[in-house]
Amino acid sequence: MAEAHFQPRHQSYNQHSPHQQQPKTTQLAKVATAVTAGGSLLILSALLLAGTIIGLAIVTPLFVIFSPVLVPAVVTVALLSLGFLASGGFGVAAMTVLTWLYRYVTGDNPQGSDQFGTARHKLMNRAREIKDYGGGGTYSSS
Repeated sequence: MAEAHFQPRHQSYNQHSPHQQQPKTTQLAKVATAVTAGGSLLILSALLLAGTIIGLAIVTPLFVIFSPVLVPAVVTVALLSLGFLASGGFGVAAMTVLTWLYRYVTGDNPQGSDQFGTARHKLMNRAREIKDYGGGGTYSSS
């Protein structure tokens, strides 16, 4: 049997082909891009830090002068914002509860209604046990 030998189409193939150089140039390009982007972001970060410090140094005296006006204004705005957010959250919660109750009453069996029935039965049984333990009588305050 004669063995077939695979011969590449390109006879001039050697160890130093451009295909092996490509990963090195790609890695070099990646490193250069990363260093450039990282350096640019580092310089930008330093400039922003310096601008923040300079701005704070300029504005601090104004804060001290206007603090009798600014502090109550900030507190008022914070309380108003908190009040609106809380009322909105409670409104959404109330609408959710009312929707759930409507679906429960109409027999639509919303999510968790089986747990609600189980809890109701447990509470009724516990109340019955307490009533039996106490003798079932009512106490007068005379």
